[in-house]
Amino acid sequence: QVQLVESGGGLVQAGDSLSLSCAASGRTFSIYCMGWFRQAPGKEREFVAAISWSGGSTYYADSVKGRFTISRDNAENTVYLQMNSLKPEDTAVYYCAGADTPYLRISADQYDYWGQGTQVTVSL
Repeated sequence: QVQLVESGGGLVQAGDSLSLSCAASGRTFSIYCMGWFRQAPGKEREFVAAISWSGGSTYYADSVKGRFTISRDNAENTVYLQMNSLKPEDTAVYYCAGADTPYLRISADQYDYWGQGTQVTVSL
């Protein structure tokens, strides 16, 4: 079993930066594809970014490409999401997820483990 705990959310202004962290515990962290998803009020959960087990491959949603960076530190069992140039439309609850595969996954139903989420609010 894997437990995921996100941190780092908060209230920022448009154009600001914010860094999210996701600490994993349980099974060997390095075998998992890790991803970030988000869900805004009244909307479905959407893919944000994913990173392979080695960190050598990443994939981003078009809406965040060039602004967000996903990374991981397997020694620290932690995955990060650096968010720059934040926009009001980035406001959502952000979820960390783990998939029981070393390969990239971008669909929520392909992930096996989820954190509880952290709120990110971007004001004008």
